[in-house]
Amino acid sequence: MEPKFQVQLKIRKPAAEVFEAVVNPAKLGGYFVQKASGPLVEGTTVKWSFAEAPGEFDVTVRQVVRDERILFEWPSATGGSTRVEMVFKPLEGGATLVQVSESGWTQDAKGLKASYDNCGGWMHMMACLKAYLEFGIPLREGGAL
Repeated sequence: MEPKFQVQLKIRKPAAEVFEAVVNPAKLGGYFVQKASGPLVEGTTVKWSFAEAPGEFDVTVRQVVRDERILFEWPSATGGSTRVEMVFKPLEGGATLVQVSESGWTQDAKGLKASYDNCGGWMHMMACLKAYLEFGIPLREGGAL
């Protein structure tokens, strides 16, 4: 069985605003990464760093469809890379359903553990995104180990 997952969360903001909070490094730094070297633009590679993980991670942006979809690859804890897809679906009342899926880990115990770790990480990211956009609360602030 291939380790992969999808998580989703409703955010009470329009898709354009939610999308911008993910692609814009200044906004992304307000709730998710410690630092992003640039915006998520199709065909580029940006570097993300996190307070709770050493080093920088190369994020290779494969596709960007404004306000709808982002597809990128980044290093896997099991070697190689995984593929992350973010989808932004407009909902009634000006809200957005954000879906994040990731796949590509090795099909062994190490790959399964890495997929579970990232699944939790993406759900945490979306909870932080929700708090940041809906209430202006930076949940990750002071949360580093």
